[in-house]
Amino acid sequence: MTEEIAGIRIPDSTLAREATELVREAASPLLFDHSRRVFLFGSLRGQGLAYDAELLYVGAMFHDLGLTERYRRTDQRFEIDGADEARRFLQRHGITGDAADRVWTAIALHTTPEIPLHLPAEIALVTRGVELDVLGIGYDAVTEAQRTAVTAAHPRPDFKNRILAAFTEGIQDRPATTFGNVKADVLEHFVPGFHRTDFVEVIKNSSWPE
Repeated sequence: MTEEIAGIRIPDSTLAREATELVREAASPLLFDHSRRVFLFGSLRGQGLAYDAELLYVGAMFHDLGLTERYRRTDQRFEIDGADEARRFLQRHGITGDAADRVWTAIALHTTPEIPLHLPAEIALVTRGVELDVLGIGYDAVTEAQRTAVTAAHPRPDFKNRILAAFTEGIQDRPATTFGNVKADVLEHFVPGFHRTDFVEVIKNSSWPE
């Protein structure tokens, strides 16, 4: 039976069901519920646009996999961890080329402000969903009834504090990967002794004589 939340149908294909189970097994309930809300809020923000709901679903569900113990690495940005796993997952299902690239890009850029909004809809809508759920951007672009329906299905108790803790846990072992992205703010707040890399100092101290 197809599940519907706030008027948005959750994809019910084999691909979508396997994506759901993979994330449910690897991620905490916090990240699972957040990822489902990202899909729902992204879909609500995308009403009237043409997009592939399955690809959006995989992008939303996999976008924070790089924070999980199973999929996180220490040598690259956590966004790339999730993007790489999403591409592998899609390839196992015979989805390659532009479709896989769109999902990879949606996940890789979901913490990069503004740029995703100028790219194909699946990419833009993952960012729209993340921005609404985490930052409250676009809060009034969906109705109170829609927000209530989404959070009834996927609650967000003490979400602000808990997601910040999840970010910290997932990236604190790779601080250098936060250079130039918003996650440096997280480590500066929650990891004692963290010093962000300064872009101006990198330029001034480079090997170039002038």
